[in-house]
Amino acid sequence: MQPTLSIPQHWGYPCFALDQRTEQGTILGLYYYPSGTELANEFDEGWRYVLMPNKNSDETSYLQENQIQPLSPQELFSQIRAEIEFYQSQIAILQQQLFAITGGSTNG
Repeated sequence: MQPTLSIPQHWGYPCFALDQRTEQGTILGLYYYPSGTELANEFDEGWRYVLMPNKNSDETSYLQENQIQPLSPQELFSQIRAEIEFYQSQIAILQQQLFAITGGSTNG
């Protein structure tokens, strides 16, 4: 079963999705300041996003929708391709280590 989120109709739909890559980082979470609340009066109503600029850091940032820029299709392709290449090289290293500890045996 696919996880789902229910958003009240009067809130409007967020522009960005969880785990979406953006120029500011990957979206980890989102929350909403509804109209008529103290937070909305102080900080403006609307969606806020929690982003992780670097996956190798525990740093996060909190941005409004208008502060976030989506990646172009080319930038997204390049990021994903680089990540695939990184993991393929990690797999090759692990396969070499397995080969070394098994003495070349392929069935462990």
